[in-house]
Amino acid sequence: MANQFPDDALEAIEAIVRDHPAGLSAAQIQASLPEPIAPRTLQYRLRHLVNEASLVRESSGRWARYRVSDPTGLPPTARSDARSDVPLTPAGLAVRDAVRQPLSRRRPVGYDPGFLTRYEPNRTFYLTTEERAHLAEVGQQPTAPLPAGTFAQRILARLLIDLSWNSSRLEGNTYTLLDTQRLIDFGVMAEGHTALEARMILNHKEAIEFLVGSAGDIGFDRYTILNVHALLAQDLLADPAAAGRLRHISVGTGGSVFHPLDVPQQIDEGFNRLLRTAAAIQDPFEKAFFVMVQLPYLQPFDDVNKRVSRLAANIPFIQKNLTPLSFTEVPAQTYVEALLGVYELQDVALCKEVYVWAYERSALRYAAVRQSIGEPDPFRIRYREPLSELIARLVRERVPRIDVIAAIRAWVADAIPPEDAERFAVMAESELLNLHEGNIARYRLRRSEWFAWQADWDAANERGTRR
Repeated sequence: MANQFPDDALEAIEAIVRDHPAGLSAAQIQASLPEPIAPRTLQYRLRHLVNEASLVRESSGRWARYRVSDPTGLPPTARSDARSDVPLTPAGLAVRDAVRQPLSRRRPVGYDPGFLTRYEPNRTFYLTTEERAHLAEVGQQPTAPLPAGTFAQRILARLLIDLSWNSSRLEGNTYTLLDTQRLIDFGVMAEGHTALEARMILNHKEAIEFLVGSAGDIGFDRYTILNVHALLAQDLLADPAAAGRLRHISVGTGGSVFHPLDVPQQIDEGFNRLLRTAAAIQDPFEKAFFVMVQLPYLQPFDDVNKRVSRLAANIPFIQKNLTPLSFTEVPAQTYVEALLGVYELQDVALCKEVYVWAYERSALRYAAVRQSIGEPDPFRIRYREPLSELIARLVRERVPRIDVIAAIRAWVADAIPPEDAERFAVMAESELLNLHEGNIARYRLRRSEWFAWQADWDAANERGTRR
């Protein structure tokens, strides 16, 4: 075997991958090799390293990524926490050390339905009373009660960038924060990155816009979670038809001895029970953490399960106008180890410590954002729903530019009290003029509806210019 796979060649591959803890594709590894080799030769060597547990392969086909089983390259007793800012308790450290053992020393385990069925909403708690009270204190917004999604709408521009980048980063995406901002704000793809990385970030943007724009209609139900998956998985799955659909194939978890469910009927039953349980949990912080734990553990989708769990965890925060969870500064390796603790040990200790720390960091970030944008306009808050209804109607009915002012005035005369009519009409005109593809989710508009409306307005502009 040594003659077939020269030690120095294998070491070169391991060294390249070790420099990228989040993982690399085969093409990225090949581009980094000091001497070029045939793609098939590289695949043989990668397969050998995976079989020897030196590397871990995540996903398959052209979506496959490789990372080292232990990115530090050190035995467990020699490692430190210098690369993780998350303070860990003895319980969290015990989980971390257990999942850092070589795969050969970890006992293979399968999915245990009892881990879900033993959880009784509002009687079983992963978070202590003190932890829930602490999170409520740091996450509460100092404002009067507002319609669902108001705070997320106010910080949407920042949230789209933060959550899209951090969630993608935890999946090994190599875009920088600035790259992400340019992609979301201007549609500019970063050089030296794959189209799949850009697609992953843009998928996050669309899924977040869906959740925030539909804050009053979403919940822990099949409609919401399946559509979040469809948006996040768009153009990223080997089987495009699997987007928004529960899993019918076997999957593995890279770098783990955990084996998820294989039977579609059991997956469907577990998914329905998970949703019922989450919907029944009253405390928003317990609800969010429950989903972060149980959805990846069930693995209901072919792929993109962790991404769905991170965005779904934000549903109770969006609905109750709490600080969102953007996973700011969460170390990727610590997050992976936390989930391995859930998969292999059914132990949430490390995952809980990551969650609490991450929420505290998000609260600090958005407290600063809130101060920079000031308090919301009470008039806009009061008329948020009528404004959304009017803008959506004008777009869907493709009211011609020449008729739009009259249409607004006629609608306002029927729906808005006379003392607020003029101010509302001016606000509606401004909103319509500032409508663009990046904010149509707040009006629950589909992209096809917006494109059709925009084409009409562009044509009207062209005719006016010619005159």
